[in-house]
Amino acid sequence: MAKAVTLRTLSDDQLFDELDSARKELFNLRFAFATGQLDNSAQVAATKRDIARIHTVLREREIAAADLQADASQGSAAVPAGASQGSAAVPAGASQGSAADSAASTGDQS
Repeated sequence: MAKAVTLRTLSDDQLFDELDSARKELFNLRFAFATGQLDNSAQVAATKRDIARIHTVLREREIAAADLQADASQGSAAVPAGASQGSAAVPAGASQGSAADSAASTGDQS
């Protein structure tokens, strides 16, 4: 079978065809192994690795597509690292208390 570099050059449809072909080959190899007709049992492991490579390339493409979609949906409203959305900067030592905090500090207990 092919290396991952070669698999990355294929289209999604071609990858699914290769995956189908590899699964059929694995079935035939397992059948031959069970009936004692398989000469090289290492072919089973090699075919499993090929299937894993194809799944890896497909997953890489899925993740890349999700990243592109997330980047497109965020647009230009990206928030710089370390900043939180919707809150003003608070100096160190200061608190952003609630109404209950402010009532407790003034001694007002209703």
